[in-house]
Amino acid sequence: MRWVVLTQYFSPEIGAPQVRLGAMVRELVRLGHDVEVVTALPNYPTGRILEEYRGGFYRRDSWHGITVHRVWLYPSLGVGFGRMANYLSFVLTLPFGLMRATRPDFVFAESPPLFQGIHGVLMSRLWRARLIFNVADLWPDSVRELGILRDGLTLRLAARLERWIYRHAHFVNAVTEGIRSTLINQKAVPAEKVLFLPNGVDTELFAPREPNRELRRTLGLDGRKVLLYAGTVSVAQRLDVALDAMEILRRDHPDVVLVLMGDGSDKARLQREAGRRGLDDVVIFLEPGPPESVAQLYTLAHAGFASLRDLPLFDGARPSKILPPMAAGRPVIYSGAGEGARVIERAKAGIVVPPENAVRLAEAVRRLIEDPAYASQLGRNARQFAERECGWDKLIPPWVDALMERCAAKPKSTAATRTGR
Repeated sequence: MRWVVLTQYFSPEIGAPQVRLGAMVRELVRLGHDVEVVTALPNYPTGRILEEYRGGFYRRDSWHGITVHRVWLYPSLGVGFGRMANYLSFVLTLPFGLMRATRPDFVFAESPPLFQGIHGVLMSRLWRARLIFNVADLWPDSVRELGILRDGLTLRLAARLERWIYRHAHFVNAVTEGIRSTLINQKAVPAEKVLFLPNGVDTELFAPREPNRELRRTLGLDGRKVLLYAGTVSVAQRLDVALDAMEILRRDHPDVVLVLMGDGSDKARLQREAGRRGLDDVVIFLEPGPPESVAQLYTLAHAGFASLRDLPLFDGARPSKILPPMAAGRPVIYSGAGEGARVIERAKAGIVVPPENAVRLAEAVRRLIEDPAYASQLGRNARQFAERECGWDKLIPPWVDALMERCAAKPKSTAATRTGR
């Protein structure tokens, strides 16, 4: 089968969608499918187009033998006009990449942002291909809950667009159980249209290994206990709770250091706040790096860390950043609730603390430091769970099989059905 994957974010950019989609397309190719990707010139998470891609409107290149069509967009981070221009410029330039792709059997359109679904619907009709609309985050729900946009005309139009895309997509794919439940029970998407492909992890890249001693010396981490956060730094994570916890911990465990590797709209503010509090000795900010660099950092970590704000929106969230430490055989401390917490508890892979609770977070770090046998057992549980349930080679093949079964049972002409709203 031939696939065209439509996404604003793709490698060599760094981030969870880039890693997830990269793993998916490689696994599809391994299974014998032909895949092309249509995406933007790489600009995330810095908000600047990478130097080697500047000066052009369109670029065709190859990634792991996969043809990638890249088009210009207005690069921007944060919220407000700049970010909206970022999204809308990609909508305008996207057709120039799509016209250069080979007619596929499946169009896989990634969301967010939601606007890509417009081209997904139109191109699936033009190509007479089946559209799989992938919902990695519920828009416009998330922008409303995070306070990025207030109720008004913009959100009402976004909600109408969302319903239109769901109605015309042949399949809607969810990346968490919570999203799947919301699609069926609140968004009125017929259950037979909803597929499920959760986040996974490369269990060969992320695996238990001996510490990288040279890296430890380079970063000045000799004799330190490392709590590692690797991922996007945005308002959704509410990482102030980690700064609060480090203020508590340095009183009796000054050897603990929080390493924050990543970038995002909230990083500059968080750096200023850490400096204002005088936490430079216990909080280290690193620039984002490729998965290979993250894997090396986990060889130095005592535990991985992830967090989300205390919002009902995140009850159905399963942060992908909890999976690399699990695969690396490290316990996870999760400051959050909902589906992500349930995964860690089911795997017995770490400690879950209430979101935005610095005292409980500090207690969790302290427990892992003071009970190394317990920490080691959690790490072993984490690795076993990742190998058993989270490897991409375990997730993609059955998902493709389910897709093919649904296609065989549903003629293409009737595959896109109306939702009930």
